[in-house]
Amino acid sequence: MTQLSDGADTLTVRIDDRVLTAVPDYVLGVLAVSAVEVAPAPPTVSALLTAAEDALHAAGLDKAGVAGLPGIAAWREAYRTVGVNPNRFPCAAESIARRVAKGDRLPRINALVDLCNAVSLDAALPVASCAVDGITDLVVRPADGTETFLPLGVPEAPERPEPGEVVYADADGRAHSRRWNWRQGHLVRTEAGRHRLLLTVESAHPGGRAEVVDALARLAAALDDLSDGTRQEAVLDGAASSAVLHIAGPVGSDSGSRS
Repeated sequence: MTQLSDGADTLTVRIDDRVLTAVPDYVLGVLAVSAVEVAPAPPTVSALLTAAEDALHAAGLDKAGVAGLPGIAAWREAYRTVGVNPNRFPCAAESIARRVAKGDRLPRINALVDLCNAVSLDAALPVASCAVDGITDLVVRPADGTETFLPLGVPEAPERPEPGEVVYADADGRAHSRRWNWRQGHLVRTEAGRHRLLLTVESAHPGGRAEVVDALARLAAALDDLSDGTRQEAVLDGAASSAVLHIAGPVGSDSGSRS
């Protein structure tokens, strides 16, 4: 299974009201980039990730300490609220922080994935990169159980999200995540090549909006050296739960402007 086809000029991102009712403090920051050549991480990004790992190593946190970080603790409670056991299915930020807190290093994947991991470790928030070539809409909503999810790395083994499980879904009945931000799907993986990307930062605690905005700023600053495409940001929450992001321009184009 290949990634999604090219062709979309806009991407609508929305949070379903049922999600906001369950977790009123949920904030979703998004950064859409029209064209990025995904390549191995340059020294600047590698240094950011190493520094974030070193800081977590120095903090000396155990598993409980990681779970107690404010951003992660709020996600654990949000998961419980929507019926997910965070001990069995930790959010994306907790998963990588646990690994690093044990003294490990994260695998180096590419510039965009490594950048998101660095910002996630620093912020203790889920940060992800999604290739959205050809996707016109994404909504964070409870699944109805009919969606198809292709697991990362094993798209030949499709899954059905459980009814009520929060997922990122599109209008074609595809789920691009499982259990909110626990696991990303194969179709939106960020791999080598030129792609339209959607970077996401999520918080679930009171006052988290400021931390989401700060994380988006860090991502945008790093993208100055990684992308020649146009960019557009939005922060979604209970006050403004949808945004239309303009990502026009062919993925294969060699020109673009920053905004």
